[in-house]
Amino acid sequence: MKIAQYGTIIVVIHTLVNGLHGLAHVEIPVSLSLLQSLFVGIVIFPIPMIAAVLLWTQFYRIGSWLLLSSIAASLLFGIYNHLLVISPDHLSQVSFSGWGLLFQITAILILIVDGFGSWIGIWALKTIQQPEKVI
Repeated sequence: MKIAQYGTIIVVIHTLVNGLHGLAHVEIPVSLSLLQSLFVGIVIFPIPMIAAVLLWTQFYRIGSWLLLSSIAASLLFGIYNHLLVISPDHLSQVSFSGWGLLFQITAILILIVDGFGSWIGIWALKTIQQPEKVI
């Protein structure tokens, strides 16, 4: 039950921070490629929400896997696009003024929230009792 609560809380925070970051993307504007947009529209937003719902059901194992995989993928996406590849989406390429400040703050918050969310996903998977093996 605690895992479902923590998983749901982290997904809500993840969604809010990514939503604000997306708003900054639109307002600056920092455009995404088609593949990046598909990734955001499939992996970063709906899959964590589906995972949070499944954590409260008999399908909590699937929810745990979806939580870990989607949040970890979001973390790697953020590291790659905001810290590694020099592009308009890189932190060094966006000003600290106006919408750029929101962009900068939310980009860092995404890394923190998704790091913590990945830890919760790992914790959830570790606490799932494995069926006993018969020799």
